[in-house]
Amino acid sequence: MKVQEIVQLPIAAASVLSADKNFGRNPVLGSARLNRAGLHRWRVAAAHRASERRRAALAPMLRPEERAQFEECGFVVRENALPEDLFARLTAELQTVKRAAWEMRQGHAITRIMPLPARGGDTSAAAEARRFLRSPEIRALIGYVAGRTGGYNPVIQTIANNPDPDSPDPQNTLHADTFHPTAKFWLFMHDVALDEGPFSYVPGSHRLTPERLEWEHEQSVVATAAGDGHHSAGSFRMREDLLASLGYGKLMSLPVKGNTLVVADTYGFHARTPTSKPTVRTELHAMLRRNPFTPWNGGDVSELPFVHPRALEWRLAYRKWQWNRGRPHKYADAGLRFAADPSD
Repeated sequence: MKVQEIVQLPIAAASVLSADKNFGRNPVLGSARLNRAGLHRWRVAAAHRASERRRAALAPMLRPEERAQFEECGFVVRENALPEDLFARLTAELQTVKRAAWEMRQGHAITRIMPLPARGGDTSAAAEARRFLRSPEIRALIGYVAGRTGGYNPVIQTIANNPDPDSPDPQNTLHADTFHPTAKFWLFMHDVALDEGPFSYVPGSHRLTPERLEWEHEQSVVATAAGDGHHSAGSFRMREDLLASLGYGKLMSLPVKGNTLVVADTYGFHARTPTSKPTVRTELHAMLRRNPFTPWNGGDVSELPFVHPRALEWRLAYRKWQWNRGRPHKYADAGLRFAADPSD
């Protein structure tokens, strides 16, 4: 073990009881010896048990039909999510109001994010939509899917695909985001057809079957030598032909109508459906991923009244500061843009 790893060992060991998932950067989580002894298996099983206890406390706050859909599938689909008038105003506003934008390229796909107004007193449709996505009912739904309530900051997200077989999009590969329940949601601003790269999911793969737990154990032993940066970072890749062996069904694509909210536990296997034609889609998006070992719901520092409206601003300002110092982040400052502007 290198001297630097020895110095970092206490922090690395403490991260066992955190959301840290990166096998390649953490000598404890990435230890084949410890994982052969059952470290990762224990983390996965313990995190899921804790999530189920927290979900039980949130269950009465959900619509019964949405809770049933989640238990069966691992995701919830709610059509006509925003009031019709608000959806119309927001759609028009996205075409006429420029906002600060940040972009990331992954293979042939470019993802642009634009913060929604978070300060009090803003009367725009975007600010009203953000308040809807932060309402008690939606927070309970997202928290239930994530296995724990907590802070999240919705953004306007645009994904532009220009298919190129020489530059594949890693999001087209079937994968799980991490080792424990976690939620992502998308509120689509327009229809997304089957041939336009919709979200896809393996129904039921949010459930921890004995076969899945054994598979998690096997992957943890070889993760650091996997040769795939996403896999070694803890976002395990999965082959479709192995799904049945873990007790799951087939991958399902989810084309949607505009104004549809999709909330998914991305511990379940999912991907962006490949498309053979250039596409652009815009959605409101956020994720909720917190320490899965914390016994309670909520209680995040990010939820403090002074912190929450400014948290995303601070994060983006820090990224810009890093960029200016020659340490670029995966997201680059793209200036002021309309939501569906073509990328440079």
